[in-house]
Amino acid sequence: MAGLALPGLGAATVYLRLAVAGFRRQWQYKLALFAGMFTNSVFGLLRGAVMLAAIGTAGSFGGYDAGSIGAYVWISQALLGAVLFTDSGLELGERVRSGDIAVDFLRPVDLQLATLAGDLGRATCTLLPRGLPTLAVGALVYGGLDLPNTPVAYLLGIVSVLLGTAISSLALFVTAMIGFWVVETRGLRTLHQVLGSFLAGLFVPVHLFPGWLGAIAAATPFPSVLQAPVDVLSGRVTGSAALAVVGVQVFWALVMAALGQALLAAGRRKLEVQGG
Repeated sequence: MAGLALPGLGAATVYLRLAVAGFRRQWQYKLALFAGMFTNSVFGLLRGAVMLAAIGTAGSFGGYDAGSIGAYVWISQALLGAVLFTDSGLELGERVRSGDIAVDFLRPVDLQLATLAGDLGRATCTLLPRGLPTLAVGALVYGGLDLPNTPVAYLLGIVSVLLGTAISSLALFVTAMIGFWVVETRGLRTLHQVLGSFLAGLFVPVHLFPGWLGAIAAATPFPSVLQAPVDVLSGRVTGSAALAVVGVQVFWALVMAALGQALLAAGRRKLEVQGG
């Protein structure tokens, strides 16, 4: 059942085309992109109001002030279309459950890389008509956001966003692969969505967690999905500290990729044994 291997250059071309296809597929849902931008903006206003009220009471907390908390809120809202905590749009878990994943095994591409390429294309599409306008709304409402003033910070921020998107996709892939051994993964996917988004710093910055909870979060890949790119893009971390944050993201991307490949190989063997 193993697929044919593609030459290196040919495989790279295929994955690039899959990324383009993911971009084009997402682009077909222009109304959904606008709705997502509107929703992100509304929740950005609500989150910002709560955070500003807290800072107004305490003065500052976790190293955040009125300016930096605005950058955290609106950058995180802008990235929500790119990073995912639910696989509702990927449908990979359903293919595993139904056994249709066998068809994917026959294709001459690596399933994990193909899924990742398509998701990176989708994420890139969401950043243009959804993420950037959301950030513009935040800048307009706040009269500007505390952002870096050097191009290097933004280039490193782009790398960080790509890594965060990749980690979120690879984590969802791992969740889907567990479906080879359990009858239903909806509970696991829900846990991943709720716990993952919290530990990623979606509701409050990870830097505000108490010590024990911060240690738990640091032992998971979730802060590298959202909090890390927000920290780099907002200028909260710069220079060697920013490089260290990106280095942690690279580590988690490699870990999740290796785990996904291991589960994929084991799932393939299990499917062959049961299905012939």
